[in-house]
Amino acid sequence: MRIVSLSPAITEIIYLIGAQDKLVAVSDFCDYPEETENLPKVGGMQNINMEALVELHPDVVLIGSIVSKKDVLAIEKMNVPVITVKEENSIEGMADMIEVMGKITRHEQAAGQEAQQWRERISLMKKQTAQRVGKRLSVYYVVGFGDAGDFTAPSSSHIHEIIQLAGCENVGASLTGWNVSREFLFQSNPDIILIRQEDYKAFCSQHPYTMLDAVKNGHVYPIESGWIDVVSPRNIQAVEFLQKCAIEM
Repeated sequence: MRIVSLSPAITEIIYLIGAQDKLVAVSDFCDYPEETENLPKVGGMQNINMEALVELHPDVVLIGSIVSKKDVLAIEKMNVPVITVKEENSIEGMADMIEVMGKITRHEQAAGQEAQQWRERISLMKKQTAQRVGKRLSVYYVVGFGDAGDFTAPSSSHIHEIIQLAGCENVGASLTGWNVSREFLFQSNPDIILIRQEDYKAFCSQHPYTMLDAVKNGHVYPIESGWIDVVSPRNIQAVEFLQKCAIEM
């Protein structure tokens, strides 16, 4: 089977279950694990290089929820089967996605084992969180900041789950959308601020964020964006990272 994956999460799972020998190409956004650098790229999820894709003679193209219907129809017109894999919005649902990928790639046993381990780790983290006593630290994840506005993760997001699994409270728990006012941020005055590694220096040196207690006290922690920005097997690493940050407080 020759597979082209147009989803970072799908690509990551393919490697997780040991089915990477079936991959012949990935999207420009599939950058984990490092081995993906050696695979041909067929464009982004909205600007697929159809010519390059066809030349690879794939047996199937795997897509997530972002690829447009127009591109799907274009791929199918070239007599290349397309399978849409439901990308989970919750961390717990990742186990289901792993099992689905096991069936598609015919790696059911490995996928079943990984899915079971995932469920067990999530269950253990929930128990540990429930057993914690004392005040839970408040956490603000910087989705966006600056002149374009301030954005953080609402309760409907998987990032909210990550923060809760780490035994902390999400500052955005009461939100229904991603954008917040500057006033909301300062009134919340979070104990911990998580931010993408690439945004860390700019955020910590920009007024008025320099006035936040977390910035003043050195409680802003740069995190690998691939661990937290999308639902993937690496979300566990985000939980563990936040747990370590909380211990340092």
